[in-house]
Amino acid sequence: MTNEETINIPIRASRVFIGEEFELKKWEDLQPLYENLQKREINSVDELRQWFLNRSELESYLSENFAWRYIRQTCDTANTGLINALQFFITEIQPKLSEYGNELDKKIIGNQFLDQLTDKGFDITLRGMKKAIELFREENIPVITEMQTEERKYGAIAGAMTVTLDGEEMTLQKAADRLQSTDRATREEAWRAINGRRYDDHKKLDELLNKLVELRSTVAKNAGFENYRDYMFAAMGRFDYTPQDCFDFHASVKEAVVPLLDDMAASRKDALKVDALRPWDTKVDPKGLDPLKPFATGEELLDKTIRCFSRLDPFLGNCLRTMKTMKHLDLESRKGKAPGGYNYPLDEIGVPFIFMNATSNLRDMITLLHEGGHAVHSLVTRDLALNSFKHTPSEVAELASMSMELITMDFWDEFFDNEEDLKRAKIQHLESIIETLPWVATVDKFQHWMYENPNHTAEQRTEQWVKIYSDFTDTVMDWSGLETFSEYLWQRQLHIYEVPFYYIEYGIAQLGAIGVWKNYRENPEAGLKGYMDALKLGYTAPITEIYQAANISFDFSQKNITELMDFVKTELERLKI
Repeated sequence: MTNEETINIPIRASRVFIGEEFELKKWEDLQPLYENLQKREINSVDELRQWFLNRSELESYLSENFAWRYIRQTCDTANTGLINALQFFITEIQPKLSEYGNELDKKIIGNQFLDQLTDKGFDITLRGMKKAIELFREENIPVITEMQTEERKYGAIAGAMTVTLDGEEMTLQKAADRLQSTDRATREEAWRAINGRRYDDHKKLDELLNKLVELRSTVAKNAGFENYRDYMFAAMGRFDYTPQDCFDFHASVKEAVVPLLDDMAASRKDALKVDALRPWDTKVDPKGLDPLKPFATGEELLDKTIRCFSRLDPFLGNCLRTMKTMKHLDLESRKGKAPGGYNYPLDEIGVPFIFMNATSNLRDMITLLHEGGHAVHSLVTRDLALNSFKHTPSEVAELASMSMELITMDFWDEFFDNEEDLKRAKIQHLESIIETLPWVATVDKFQHWMYENPNHTAEQRTEQWVKIYSDFTDTVMDWSGLETFSEYLWQRQLHIYEVPFYYIEYGIAQLGAIGVWKNYRENPEAGLKGYMDALKLGYTAPITEIYQAANISFDFSQKNITELMDFVKTELERLKI
């Protein structure tokens, strides 16, 4: 097995078009490059292909330049210099990129040699370009710039949230570890502190969302759409499914998955021997065992994950070793970091960056497995010809990450020496999958309603949230006296603020991931090959074809979801013997 010391650090491709020493300091540095692309004559299919490669090189540089600004700012949300560096790109660079990008799309869509460009993947890129032309409106440029500025405020608000427990100030992520305590009073204190702190900013977050809904609806109307939902389906390139498919997903989950939540909650209530199951009772081990601690430090988490990946396939372990060697990870929770976790592609070097807020719990372990799946996806597509080929739709990106959570399960003994702890970890994760699908349906349905009714008030929004949430949660939980907190549970969901409508993908991909895991269970070699074959396609094929490469179906029907849930239930029952 390759040691960390012998890792070959990837190097970026040569900058043939923009020049090796190019550095972005102001828009005027970029303008000549865009003028070149816009005015260049294209007299053959080879010249057309070269034009695409040159544009891709420029866009890869800009994508990575923005990525580092974003990464550094989320790692230190209080640093004014980092905030300003990100804001400079958003306000001074991105608006002009939108204008030039539209002009370049229009230039190329009418090119006479386009039909001769038959290389795999170009058809997918071209359909995206055509859609972008349809959507572009010059009057939307300043609106989108303002919208992006407002979206960044959520991370700053959430990143500043801390609570003090036992005299120690801590992040909400760290405080949440206490929800696994076997002492019920400790759990309740932590839960009330966390949710009370969130509630302190609920008006601020309501006002922020009001502003975002207004801006987003303006963008949609300017582009000729009835609402922002319809605009986003076009903007996100959802060529393979429709809003009605999402509604079908909601209905299927309500029928096939929500009843399982009742069963799980009732079982938990009985096991805990409590008169009423309360929100602070959901994370503790039902048998009263101490919380699982798969690691103590971020470094230990990373090393164990590398070993886990390596046992699945040595190449996978080396993906994370490369990132470790390059210091492309920031894993531990600390004050001032933005919430959440992500894998951010770095398009020039092709080696992504993983950001998360690890403390020491199972959820953190799963997060790194998840983001590690994204990282592998970035690395196996780094040599694809165009930047656009590397950026898959979310339904594919999340398939990569969620599948990794499951197909590594046979090697979780890297994190747990004790067989019983190992079983507990697997059970908890599988139960969390059952919990995830209804939550995805809740958040997605909530967003459909918000943007179908853009003139709603904050009070109407709260009322609708309560109604939708009640359709997708268990009937066992006792929320009495806590209704104020349940009304604002949605405010913890970063996606609603920063990446609207990016959420149904988690549900779609979760179904696909269960299918990948089922294939792996039946034939590990073939199952892993199908998974990797799908990832290597990048975005050179439609979503349905990528899913087919993994030997899974792209299907939201109640029948398919029920069959997959039956498989998960069988695996759970086997673990509980």
